[in-house]
Amino acid sequence: MSAKKQSTPGPVEIRNKKLHHKYKVEETFEAGIVLKGTEVKAIRDKQGRIEEAFCRVNGSEIFLYNAHIPEYSFGNLNNHSPDRARKLLLHRKEINRLRGQLEAGGKTLVPEKIYLKHGLVKVKVALCTGKKLYDKRDDMKKRVAMREAERAMKAHR
Repeated sequence: MSAKKQSTPGPVEIRNKKLHHKYKVEETFEAGIVLKGTEVKAIRDKQGRIEEAFCRVNGSEIFLYNAHIPEYSFGNLNNHSPDRARKLLLHRKEINRLRGQLEAGGKTLVPEKIYLKHGLVKVKVALCTGKKLYDKRDDMKKRVAMREAERAMKAHR
């Protein structure tokens, strides 16, 4: 008999599940992130929350705030602070363009997901506009209508 294959875990991904409910996404960017070693290990364990996180431009740099990455369980006294601000790595042209759009008003920069790409931790950041209550209601009505149509098609088959 051959040896049993080890099951490989799914992709490491921390998602912002509330993003598409609260915001209308206009544009996305892939950014690197400056992390400490214990933060990377915690992310590899799929620990972390970014539902309440947001990004802000400070001078010529972009920082991620309110992203909660818990302390690594096997860490020692060099463990990281769970709610610290983390620097995002983008090209200068992208930062300048984002700064201009954010200063114009009505838009915000929100992390969509944190994931691993070729062994490096990346953050997908979305430039968003907030939805009004009636926009959220319209989206819910469309979802319900699509669900009912799919059920009708399935029952017809």
